[in-house]
Amino acid sequence: MVFRLVLGCGTVGQPIVEQLTTRDGRLLVIADTASLVETLRDESIPARHDDPTDPAVLEGLETPDEIFIASDRTDVNRVTLERARERFPAVSIVAYLGGNADEADREAFESRADRVIDPSAALAADIIDKTASSSAKNAIDLRAQLSKIDGRLGVFMHDNPDPDAIASAVALVEIAERVGLEADACYFGEISHQENRAMVNLLELDLTNFERDDPLGAYDAFALVDHARPGVNDQLPEELHVDIVIDHHPPRGPVAGEFVDLREGAGATSTILTEYLVRFGVDFDSRVATALLYGIRIDTNDFTREVSAMDFEAASTLLPAVDGAKIDQIEEPTVGGDTLEVIARAIKNREQRESVAVAGVGRLGDRDALPQAADQLLAMEGVSTTLVFGFRDEMVFLSARSRASNVDLGETLRDAFDPIGSAGGHADMAGAQLEIGILGSADDEDERNSIFSVIEEVITDRFFEAIRTRPGTPVGAYDRTSEWLFQPDEGEQNDGESA
Repeated sequence: MVFRLVLGCGTVGQPIVEQLTTRDGRLLVIADTASLVETLRDESIPARHDDPTDPAVLEGLETPDEIFIASDRTDVNRVTLERARERFPAVSIVAYLGGNADEADREAFESRADRVIDPSAALAADIIDKTASSSAKNAIDLRAQLSKIDGRLGVFMHDNPDPDAIASAVALVEIAERVGLEADACYFGEISHQENRAMVNLLELDLTNFERDDPLGAYDAFALVDHARPGVNDQLPEELHVDIVIDHHPPRGPVAGEFVDLREGAGATSTILTEYLVRFGVDFDSRVATALLYGIRIDTNDFTREVSAMDFEAASTLLPAVDGAKIDQIEEPTVGGDTLEVIARAIKNREQRESVAVAGVGRLGDRDALPQAADQLLAMEGVSTTLVFGFRDEMVFLSARSRASNVDLGETLRDAFDPIGSAGGHADMAGAQLEIGILGSADDEDERNSIFSVIEEVITDRFFEAIRTRPGTPVGAYDRTSEWLFQPDEGEQNDGESA
């Protein structure tokens, strides 16, 4: 049961208390005005006549879930806030600034309270609506988890992160630093997509790139953003103890973490992190706000795919701090020659059955060329669903796109490739990766190309068969699987861009 504590009760505090009495949970008001306490008691509201600035008073209390500091006086509220934060470091605190605050007072309130209520905006119902909700409870739990960490936090994105993962990691680092915790935004693999590189470079985002065998000893705790399981598309040890998980994708297996926030209703993990930034009272840095908005736009396909009201709300919250000129620059990067070559090979090598086109492009230099090639095939006349794939080292990477209303690519790729690799994504954008151990044992390029030609048949047949057997446009297909080529991988992909 939620326990709410009100410290001080002035003209703003009284309507807050009235609103709180209508909500489930326990309530206690501590005020230094005897007549007010008697009035509250007469109305069956639990109240104590005590000095809320007295450390001994706070010391004798059990830990509440939420604290409201609501005296009319700025100096009293400031002292109360300082002592409440010292006594309850992990509790969410909403503090009323009072009517005589100077710059020093404002800085003191901002550094200690999760939300500061300015007198000009102190409407009791608005305060309650913004704090006493499930999202507020999430923020309380996240603050508590961060406060338990003794040392440095590693915030890990999925491999080859997309804008949503990058922005979410940077935002969680900001939140960690807000509560005095050192943290780094980390990833394995490469940021090779032109727009993703442009985003990191133009916004000067501070990221740490890990190699597979790099030691993790610098970190005492770990967080996962935009994916939910260690060792699944992040090269972390599968047995790693995870402290925090924040994601918007449906989990494909058990999710272990001290704090877990999985919201399938959100169109992007950046949406969830935007809400946390607001809850923690973090001022929006233009770089972080721009990254978050771009992450939301990419994952929702400019608010047309799996978008929710919370995505629009997050975007409107971020917009005043967003650098629109930087977004324009991010969206117009130079397309490299390697990408153009992959697109050309995809067009040349495509096999089309009715409205479905599949193309193998051979060896990859830049795996992020695949989704761009899949997009180009989708733009061709008579094509509504595409799959493009290529190999790099011992891995085959796949990227799929669709504008057919009766095709769910995420489920289709899972049906086709989860038994021999890892796959997942959205209805109109998905990806997969398959580990091909036999490629690593090939002695020369001709042998690898010969092996890949067999793999092409397997992938093509599996995809067409998965399309044919799921509800959708009938496509003639046949299945000649050669599962001995594949080394099953327990991983999963979060979306097409990270495939």
